[in-house]
Parts: sequence; C-alpha cells; structure tokens
Amino acid sequence: MENLNKTDIGLIGLAVMGENLALNMADKGWRVSVYNRTVPGIEEGVVERFINGHAQGKSIEGYTDIARFVESVAVPRKIMMMVRAGSAVDELMEQLFPLLSPGDILIDGGNSNYEDTNRRVALAEARGFRFVGAGVSGGEEGALNGASIMPGGSVSAWEEVKPVLQSIAAKASDGTPCCQWVGPAGSGHFVKMIHNGIEYGDMQLISEAYWVMKNLLKLDNGEMSSVFSQWNEGKLRSYLIEITANILQHKDKSGGYLIDKILDTAGQKGTGKWSVINAMELGMPLGLIATAVFERSLSAQKELRKSAAGHFTCRRTEVVYNKSEMVGDIYSALYASKLVSYAQGFAVLQRASDSFGWNLDLASIARMWRGGCIIRSIFLNDIAASFEGNEKPQHLLLTPYFSNEMKQLLSGWKHLVAQAMKEELPVPAFSSALNYFYSLVSANLPANMIQAQRDYFGAHTFERVDGLRGQFFHENWTGHGGETKSGTYNV
Repeated sequence: MENLNKTDIGLIGLAVMGENLALNMADKGWRVSVYNRTVPGIEEGVVERFINGHAQGKSIEGYTDIARFVESVAVPRKIMMMVRAGSAVDELMEQLFPLLSPGDILIDGGNSNYEDTNRRVALAEARGFRFVGAGVSGGEEGALNGASIMPGGSVSAWEEVKPVLQSIAAKASDGTPCCQWVGPAGSGHFVKMIHNGIEYGDMQLISEAYWVMKNLLKLDNGEMSSVFSQWNEGKLRSYLIEITANILQHKDKSGGYLIDKILDTAGQKGTGKWSVINAMELGMPLGLIATAVFERSLSAQKELRKSAAGHFTCRRTEVVYNKSEMVGDIYSALYASKLVSYAQGFAVLQRASDSFGWNLDLASIARMWRGGCIIRSIFLNDIAASFEGNEKPQHLLLTPYFSNEMKQLLSGWKHLVAQAMKEELPVPAFSSALNYFYSLVSANLPANMIQAQRDYFGAHTFERVDGLRGQFFHENWTGHGGETKSGTYNV
C-alpha cells in the first residue's frame, strides 16, 4: 500500500530539456513529480508556472520542497536530474542522499564528464543507492518527442529504468527504441561525449561544403538549399543535412536570407574538446574532430582574422567550373569525410571499451544513434551491420561495404581538396580527413625519422625493420654518446 498514489518517476530541473522530458513522460502514461530549486529573485515560481502552463491537465505534480518531492515518488525511487553538469550535480546528490531509501536510483541526464560519472556511480553504490549516467541527445525537440538516450552505470538499475527511458526515446524506422543499456560506470556519458564530437565534425564538414559551393561555384542560397535537399534523399540523408537545407532558404522578417546576416563566430560548450582530450589519453587519432574544435576556436577570433585578411589577399582564379561535376566532388568529399569522422569516433569507443573493460556493443550504439539524436544518419544502419558479425572489424573503413564506398568517393574527394587549396579556400576538415585516410592506407609512414630523432637526442630507442617487434635498439649517433638508453614508453 506504501506506493499507492505515489508517482512513477521524479524529475529535477525545469529548464527547457527538463520540462520537455517531463511532458514526454506524462504523454507516455507515467505519473511524474517535478522539482526545481528556487534561487530568490531568479528562479521563483518556475514550478508553479510549469504546472499551471504546459503541464496543466497532465499527470505531473509540482513540488517546491525537495523532501516532499522525494517522498512523492514510489520506491525504489527513480529520480532524473536535469541540472547543469559539474558541481551542481554533486551538490544535488548530497541534498538527496539523506532523503533516499536503499536501492533508489538517481539518473543524471545532463552532459556530465564520464569521469565524474565514474565517481558518482561508485559514491552512490557505496551509500546503498544506484546511479545511471544517461547521455541524452536530440535537443528540445528530442526531449519532447523522442530523444536518443545512452544510459550506463549501476547495472541492476537498468530493468527498473528501462520501461520509462525506452518509452520516451525516439524510435528508429524499424520501431526499435533508440535507448539501450551501454555499460558500467561512466560509459553512457562517454558514448554521448563521442556522439557530440562526431556532431562537431559533421557540422564543420557541412559548413565547408556550403562554403565551397558559395565561393567557388557562386551558387545562391536557394540553389544550395536545393543541393542539400537532394543530398538528403540519398546516402547523406541525415538530420543535419535536412536542417542545413532549411536554414539556407529561411528569410527573416525583413525578407532577406538570415544565414547571410549571422556573424561567422561559432560557440562551443566543451564536449567536443573532451572527445579530443580523451582520444589523446587513449592514444587514438581523432584528427577531424580536433580540427572541427580548433576551427570553432579560430572562428571566435574574428578581429584577428579581419586584421590578418588585410595582410594577405587570397588570389582566386576566375575559373568557370562545371557546376554539376564540382557539386559531385563536394558530395564525395562530404560523404567520405563524414565516414572518416564516424570511423575515428567508433575506433575511440572500441579502445575505451578495451581499456576500461566496458564491453561496449558498437552495433547497438550505432542503432541508438539512428533516431532522436543530432547525428542521426541513414548510414548508421550500415555502420551497425559492419559491427554485427562475430569477428570485430579492425577498422570501420576496412569493412567490405565502407571500403568499397571509399574507393568510389576518393577521386572526387581529392580533386575537391586540391582545387580548394589551389584557390586558397580553407577546407580544414575535408583535408584533415583525406590526410588521415592516406596515412591509414599507407603501409609505410615517415615515423622512422621521428623515432630516429627521438633516439638521437633522447636515447628513446627504436625497433628495426629487420628485427622482431618489441625488440628495441639504441644507436650511438655521434660517436661520443653512451650506451645508456631511456625507458621505452607510449602515451
């Protein structure tokens, strides 16, 4: 009788994502308790406005007292926290712990750093509770109509939270919910972090495709919108391509194209940067996404770029390009570079899985990204299929399907990059992806020179082509060096 008249789930944090998730839950038949901390003079009346506004007539109960809020939820309690990542989550957990019962479940749906989630899972479990770090992608619309949700943490919590989370998740075209258990500790937030890194890469690549069409082909916004709409009917079909077509034809109240009035400085919240930092920690190349992050940083230095543009004048030839051929080359560069970005991202996930013992199911992750999230793309079906065999592929681009795709795309891709370089037009992500691909498919690279230099100045040793792998040598390069070697190590 204890749970009679209690709600099914609690949600803390009524900013736009929290509000929409609560409405989504209620629409799926769940009874929801909501709470928002009150900061005098800033956030007063948030709960009341929500209950009397969007939540009116729905199975949502509002609370301004945290103890009463916790008490209103049926045990074992499921409480989802939608608050700013960082110290706010820790402070909220400390507030909640004395009010919870053993076995209760806290769900962090924010963009938390996975290392924080590792710590919080251990902390909650030590106190007798359970903790789920759930990456949520899809923005405001996804929160309301179905997001991609990537939960990980206390394994025993999954059966408890699964019905709610899967009900509010987006559904892929085959009806599968875009929410499956990812793994232990902070794995859910790690997967969301890599998702966001790929998102950075996708956005940079699309912006470069737009820039080449605008500057080399002199296409107007309507023509470019048509190109992106056409691409969205084929292998490039994705949410970001779709919204790019919409953005290009959007006019503001004055009747002009809004895209031409937006300042070219891009912001960032940090998850792209985290992706790159963690890839470095794992010793994995994530060059395209790193380029996308650095390009946002450079875009923000608008005054410096304006000054530099006065020092150097880019010389573009007045070549009249065959527009349909060049659009085909841009398509090849965009599609191939996107595949490189996803391949790099999934390689980092595999390395993290191996390093942290998470046993990630890469096919399942690809399927979770097919709906709701920002990077949803039609080729995620093909990525999932590539990881579904018994044998793990060495690399996504070496699987039969994607290897064949790259062979078809390479000619147009390299022609586009070469042409842009000749015209002094920046395409940093297209060229980063192409250089990565060339390096990947090169049996030999100039790293022998790097290792020779390291041994010359630091006695860091080297392996030999005529020796066994793992056997290290040191050369007395100058004739007056010693035989002492430095330790061998890899970061």
